[in-house]
Amino acid sequence: MAKTSKQTKKFQNKHLKHTIEQRREVQKNRKRYGDKKKKTTSTEGEESAPARVSNGATAKEVFTDMSVEDFFESGFEVPKEKKSKKTQKKEEEEEIEESSDEEDEEAMKESMKSLAAKDPEFYKYLKENDGDLLDFEGVNPLDAVSDDEEEAEEDEDEETDKKTKKTKKDKESSETKKTEITMELVKTWTSQLNKPTTKTIRNVVIAFKAAVNINNADDEDYKYSVTDPKAFSELMLLVLKRVPIAIQKLVKYKTNPQGVRTIPQKNSNVAQISKILKSHAGSLITLLKDITNTETAALVLSSIQEIFPYYLSYRRLLKQIITAIVNVWSSTTETDTQIATFAFLNNVAKEFPKSVLETILTLTYSSFLQNCRKTNIHTMPQINFCKNSAAELYGLDENLSYQVGFECVRQLAIHLRNSINATSNAKEGFKAIYNWQYCHSLDFWSRVLAQHCNPEKELMNHKSKESPLRKLIYPLVQVTLGAIRLIPTAQFFPLRFYLIRSLIRLSQSTGVFIPIFPLISEILTSTAMTKPPKGSSLQAVDFDHNIKVNQAYLGTRVYQDGLCEQFIELTSEFFGLYSKSIAFPELATPAVLSLRRFVKKSKNTKFNKQLQQLIEKLNANAVFITGKRSNVEYGPSNKSEVQLFLKELDWEQTPLGQYIVVHRQAKEEKIRIMRESLEEEEKAKAEQKKAEEETSDIEMEDLEENESSDEE
Repeated sequence: MAKTSKQTKKFQNKHLKHTIEQRREVQKNRKRYGDKKKKTTSTEGEESAPARVSNGATAKEVFTDMSVEDFFESGFEVPKEKKSKKTQKKEEEEEIEESSDEEDEEAMKESMKSLAAKDPEFYKYLKENDGDLLDFEGVNPLDAVSDDEEEAEEDEDEETDKKTKKTKKDKESSETKKTEITMELVKTWTSQLNKPTTKTIRNVVIAFKAAVNINNADDEDYKYSVTDPKAFSELMLLVLKRVPIAIQKLVKYKTNPQGVRTIPQKNSNVAQISKILKSHAGSLITLLKDITNTETAALVLSSIQEIFPYYLSYRRLLKQIITAIVNVWSSTTETDTQIATFAFLNNVAKEFPKSVLETILTLTYSSFLQNCRKTNIHTMPQINFCKNSAAELYGLDENLSYQVGFECVRQLAIHLRNSINATSNAKEGFKAIYNWQYCHSLDFWSRVLAQHCNPEKELMNHKSKESPLRKLIYPLVQVTLGAIRLIPTAQFFPLRFYLIRSLIRLSQSTGVFIPIFPLISEILTSTAMTKPPKGSSLQAVDFDHNIKVNQAYLGTRVYQDGLCEQFIELTSEFFGLYSKSIAFPELATPAVLSLRRFVKKSKNTKFNKQLQQLIEKLNANAVFITGKRSNVEYGPSNKSEVQLFLKELDWEQTPLGQYIVVHRQAKEEKIRIMRESLEEEEKAKAEQKKAEEETSDIEMEDLEENESSDEE
């Protein structure tokens, strides 16, 4: 047969299967139409048949000259029934379908005639390979279909057997022909990479893939195998350090004025190098999942950054690489590893913002939330680093960050609304809100807005315009306030304190006033403060690393003392935000009156003394501000002058500021002592465990010596 044309191949790929299926459907319809026509003809023949049974003939006389087969061959005369309208309509539809089938058949014949005229080669190909497609008459379609299916099944069985045999042979040959990676082979590759070729790079990458996946339980067979640890280490250094340099020799990056690297498409090695690196990406992802130290992480990340532009066209592969790096960033316990991964994400996001920035922002947010379920004194520094570093990434493109942040804050609001409306299952409803993930999420967005909505920073970045992220302040505050007041019980006061600190940070950085003192003062009306406490030997509550206390703490003196400390700290921190404000006296007066009213009713002597000291500092700060503003000549409507009031004065120099500084120092000292005690406890446990292991080893040695002596 002559060589198939390009047009014929295109028709085979796109239209041949559909054409054959259509031909078979036409043949089926013709067969059905032919059967109906045959039945109609036989019925008419029966009506005009001269051989009829006379009235006087018996059954015996009728069957004398006729066999049973001959009798049934002519059919039966069925009396005609009166057809209903539905039946008539159905028959009309069938006639229309039959006529349309005939039209399809005629159209098929015409198309085949035109095909013979336009493309005789393809017409000849169809005639040789599927002659039934051109023959619409005299062919039994059922037989043709069944024959084709049987032949196809036989061909499939033969191909399956061949593939199975071939796979077995390949496995046997691969097991026998695997090349062992030795130090000599690695040295040979090292020298070859001085003058690299695509073949050398491909072999090195394949060997590296086999070495990285040596412990993975997969069925893939590799050309190389490695058993020498030194050879593995040298191969790893060779691939991660030298391969990117070798690729640069074959395909040198172009750098635009903005410092962005691009791949020259005219280079003949680009296609081959891209295929090699596409396969190499799986090895890098596997290596990232098994990172155990900072040195390895820095080496892998540096290698990926050198070849990163090649992965920009592979969107799915690019997302997998970034996901693996983000998982290391959010899950590692090594601070240096976190810094290295963040540096990589920051660099590639700045270099290729249009390609990877949105992916990085969404993945960092979701990944750190997945890894913050267990929050305690040990994991909190790692979680806070994730929040602060991710918040910095959200400042690279604030318009894009607003879109991502809007969706996330909206999702938080939906969860809160669903929890409020879950009246039928209230116990399960609040669990979606009162957990560490939800609280960390609110705290994270407060850090993002506090970092990028600072008025001074806005003037630097946006000149006279505000940051687009400032629009998220109001919805975030509303969601946070709703979460705080969802269950206002004493058991969840630690959660309230955590979110209040988040709001204080947001108000301090953005300059937006948030009415926080009413949330703090609600503690004073709680039964945990008004009822006489009972004694307890429980440890002090760690309010910084808990959002809920056990039922055993409720009503105890330990918990009440902790609430008193938190109240003094948060109240002073809130009013410290406005210690230099020209409106401080008016702001502090309602709080001073409510605190004095509580002191008169309270019987907690220790707490009353602390409140009296706080009241004195608030009054002293109000007097200080009143004296400073007595010489002011402008009114409250002059906002620019109001903002400049006491701008040169540090807030620590105000009476309330000095009070806050002393309290912060005392708190830091308390936290330091607590961490030292925890470290000593952990060290003592480790030493005890080591001593127990040594004791067990000595006992085993003694037992073995006794057994050997008994045998002698």
